[in-house]
Amino acid sequence: MRFTSTIASLLGLLILTACASSIAVIGGTYYATQYDFADFFAATDGRNFQVILVGNPFPNMDPNTVARELLPVMQAAKPRPALTFTYDPPVERPRPYYRLVLVFDSAPDLGSYAVCNGETRIRAHQPGVFYLYAVYCRNDLALSEATAWTQAGSPTDPRVGRFFRELFQVVFTDSQAYGRPVQGSRTRP
Repeated sequence: MRFTSTIASLLGLLILTACASSIAVIGGTYYATQYDFADFFAATDGRNFQVILVGNPFPNMDPNTVARELLPVMQAAKPRPALTFTYDPPVERPRPYYRLVLVFDSAPDLGSYAVCNGETRIRAHQPGVFYLYAVYCRNDLALSEATAWTQAGSPTDPRVGRFFRELFQVVFTDSQAYGRPVQGSRTRP
């Protein structure tokens, strides 16, 4: 009995340590069958990649200041391609049109299809909570999405950088389990 409680305590400690090492709470992930990391890599490597911000995660700050301070934080946490995040829309809308839409404090009923088609809704901000709905779009199709949150007090808070690093690994996953058949899997086409 004593051995079992010791094992249970150690297991609980390991789980708690794993949870404490992650800054972001990430959930609500979805990948369209068309999602392909190789496609993302080819479309963004060595190029500008548009990020569209909706809402203000720090309402006590000017939204332009928040956007200006978030850009280098996101750039430092960027996914693997040699891309450059930008807020500037392309001079001519490319086909296909890839972009990342970040909706801060999104409405609970907002879906990725609506986001990729230009519809957004936000809810009241919860002080101290950096809540984000991230949608990676190609034209009007949501290729991937995730919701995430963490505690943060400003765009330069170190937790925000770690948050984006973790979030980008989910939204732009290079795992073969998403968007492509897994070797030996019969459940995917």
